[in-house]
Amino acid sequence: MAGDIVPIELGLTDGDLFTLWAPRWREGDDEWEAFLGHEDDLYGFESVAELAAFVRTNTDNDLVDHPAWPTMAKLSAVELEPDETFQFDLVGVPELAAGEPEGLVVHELESTLAMVRNVGEVCELDVVTGFFDANPVLETLSVGARTFEGRDGEELWDQIGAAIAKHWDDVLDAIDGVVATPAVDADALAVAEAEIVAADENTVDVDDAADADDEDEFVPLDLDLHDAEEVDDSFWAEVGVDPIKIITSKGTFFTLRCYLDDDAIFLGRAPAITAFGSERALARYLADHHEHDLAQVSTYEQIRIAAVDGSLDVEVTDENVYVLPGLADDLADGPTAVDPDQLDLAVELFTDAADYAGEDIVEVALAPSTPLGWYVSFLLEPDPTRLAPNPPYDAEAQAWRELERDFEARLVEG
Repeated sequence: MAGDIVPIELGLTDGDLFTLWAPRWREGDDEWEAFLGHEDDLYGFESVAELAAFVRTNTDNDLVDHPAWPTMAKLSAVELEPDETFQFDLVGVPELAAGEPEGLVVHELESTLAMVRNVGEVCELDVVTGFFDANPVLETLSVGARTFEGRDGEELWDQIGAAIAKHWDDVLDAIDGVVATPAVDADALAVAEAEIVAADENTVDVDDAADADDEDEFVPLDLDLHDAEEVDDSFWAEVGVDPIKIITSKGTFFTLRCYLDDDAIFLGRAPAITAFGSERALARYLADHHEHDLAQVSTYEQIRIAAVDGSLDVEVTDENVYVLPGLADDLADGPTAVDPDQLDLAVELFTDAADYAGEDIVEVALAPSTPLGWYVSFLLEPDPTRLAPNPPYDAEAQAWRELERDFEARLVEG
């Protein structure tokens, strides 16, 4: 995982606390993982301002030797507010496990338990590590909600719920027991609090300005249409469906995709995607087959008529060409070897296919709390304050290969 430090929020018995987590990083032949703390204590603060004040003034903690620590000390207080994906409600775990195993529930439970396991390993909490060792069924959460379908899946979910109901109080008590809140410098705290207040006021000012603009009289602009982007008036743009080209390790395939209310719909029967070795083969199929998910699209009748009368021309635009081979090897070689555009398109394709199937395997695999998700976010969401990931990247490349295999398994040649 990247050599970085991440602000996180932990929902504990005494309330929500803010701290820092350093995912695994490598120094020479050694691999490390750490939280903000010192010796047996894990430091947690009641506010982001307190966390910021501590980071700026303290030089005696377990993260000061981390390569990203100088960067963290220069961040504004607002930049230390944890993203939503790094907010973990430990107190709410039993309630999650008692609910229905829907996609978001399973994902939240899996990511929360993953962070709890990290805390247990770093802080050497035998109660926590023992909980995971004694309940290997918890590992099934990483596969996603589809694991808990059917009778066997329901039994797995019940086993997880039973394990949490029986032991979670002990796990929570163990973590509560190592959390400490050190004193912070009063002047540094005042500065951090002022930064947060100023940021909030700026946000309000922007919103107020937007409201004021809405009330102003509308003045039409005299636009030079010759300079505007050329409107796509092709047949496929008219019907709102895109032919797509997918280059995989098994060959080149063509299929169709559109979006209904932002939900991807492919040619096929979910979870399977029907694909063809050439544009002509795809057009021939559309002339004779109309029992598939795309037939529900209101404009599909236009596609059917064009296919039947022979006028359908399957044209794939550049933004709908997906090239998968080589990405795993490039990820293994390191960030500079990866083409971000190629990766971004592949992520889009994998996500669309998983959503079409009603599965969250891609969402779980690319969550920022996973090694692959952290690596991919570094490549696709550049941030000058972040350090480049540290090698080796074998685990990330293997996780990507699994996503690639899962996607290729969805393709059914027509």
